[in-house]
Amino acid sequence: MAEKVLVNLATGLEDAERVTVAFLVATAALNQGKEVVVWTTKDAVRLGLPGEAEGVACNGCPPLERLFAQFEEGGGQLWLCPICVSARDLDDAEKVGNSKIVGATPLWEWAGSDTTVFSY
Repeated sequence: MAEKVLVNLATGLEDAERVTVAFLVATAALNQGKEVVVWTTKDAVRLGLPGEAEGVACNGCPPLERLFAQFEEGGGQLWLCPICVSARDLDDAEKVGNSKIVGATPLWEWAGSDTTVFSY
């Protein structure tokens, strides 16, 4: 079984550089054969909407579109906090293909006791 990596992302595009770093770490883990989930909270849940993950965060940073494509193509899963989605009235909004709404209890059931966790 592949090792698991959980990236907790509580920042959306209000801090695009942090989003970039989180997805650089996530795609690097996928490239090493790990099973990766990015769990988004707060405004980061908007990254689960089509067209949101766009732009370049900083000089020398890769475009977010490329990082998100690599993440999805590598099998990365984007999980959205249900409370955060509801608080932003996004329950019925269209979501990107590799995203789903997952709460804290199923998140920790997936993670178990041996998952590497990063938080941004």
